[in-house]
Amino acid sequence: MAPETETPPNLSPLEPPPSYVKLAMRNMVRKGGKSLQHFALTTIVLLGALVGLAYLTR
Repeated sequence: MAPETETPPNLSPLEPPPSYVKLAMRNMVRKGGKSLQHFALTTIVLLGALVGLAYLTR
């Protein structure tokens, strides 16, 4: 049994693999709400950290 390289069915072997950004966008569309929840949480935490650092170093 020869090892075969796995390619998604909609890609031909001559096409380059999809970029990281394209895969991330596809994943975000598929998972919808959870991605938006994580994005919002990350944004709030980063803004909080920046405001906290600005307050501590004023």
